[in-house]
Amino acid sequence: MTEYIRSKAPLRIGLAGGGTDVDPYASERGGYVFNTTINKYAYCTLTPVNSKEITVESHYYGRYKASLKNGPLKLDGNMDLIKAVSNYFELDHGFRMLIHSDVPAGSGLGGSSTMMVAMISAIANWIERDMTKDEIATLSYHLEREVIGLKGGRQDQYAASYGGFNYVKIDKSGVSVEPVQIEDKIVSELQCRSVLCYTKISRDSADIISTQIESSKKGSNIEALDRSKDLALNIGEALKQGDIERSGKLLDEAWVYKKQFSNNISNKHIDKLYNVAKNSGAIGGKVSGAGGGGFMYFICRYDKKPQVAEALKKAGAEITDFMFDPEGVRYWRANDHKT
Repeated sequence: MTEYIRSKAPLRIGLAGGGTDVDPYASERGGYVFNTTINKYAYCTLTPVNSKEITVESHYYGRYKASLKNGPLKLDGNMDLIKAVSNYFELDHGFRMLIHSDVPAGSGLGGSSTMMVAMISAIANWIERDMTKDEIATLSYHLEREVIGLKGGRQDQYAASYGGFNYVKIDKSGVSVEPVQIEDKIVSELQCRSVLCYTKISRDSADIISTQIESSKKGSNIEALDRSKDLALNIGEALKQGDIERSGKLLDEAWVYKKQFSNNISNKHIDKLYNVAKNSGAIGGKVSGAGGGGFMYFICRYDKKPQVAEALKKAGAEITDFMFDPEGVRYWRANDHKT
């Protein structure tokens, strides 16, 4: 009988304020993001083995093997997420790890950060290290952004760890998460008026974020980033009041400002899909994540969701069924009862 540890962390849709969580803007002027998690996940399965060897298998990135006998694993761009986690916990006992996600790489739903949260949760459970949601998210950010050096913001790790609808506030003192309590009937109504589609374009968020950072240093996108913070708060408040129509209009406004963060956030294909959705009954929408491709999210008029979905399909997008998920990262232990 083989015992293994599983974890899964939810991916997120950034509704407004995404981009304000990226330095130098976040540290200098403060970031403010409104996001929510959905029932699409990054999964990690960890099986201890009786050796000092580790084997990591990923659906997208292939297979990696290494020995823990010679100290910290070298970060070289190959499976650096698990290497950084293993080094941090100073693991000296071997394991086999399987990782996969419900969405493609470069989706704009916070995939790499969410996977980091899932891996940290599984390993912490394995070595019996109690960690709070905040500790998991903070460590995930530290390893991904500061140790490995991957460019990005600070919302993804906290969304995956906490789950649900949240305001994420970033300033010089750190990150704080404020859960946004929305009545079940309002979430159900929002669900019935939401469309999530995949543009079928995978993009490298680091390149887009780099151009946003350069624009921030020059001051050319500061007004748009400032306005996006206001809209993050406003959309959350509108949803708490059950005003989904206004939420959609604010989302439309937020998209106008988001496109000003960087010239690479939108393109002809994304603009086409956005216009198709609006002409079919969407009130507002946006690209989730850094932009350039990945997933797009729309809020529709109460009676137009089927028409919006059909029009997007005809325009070349792939409609993705989803539900809002109020839970953050979770883990459990299981056994393989071989016969």
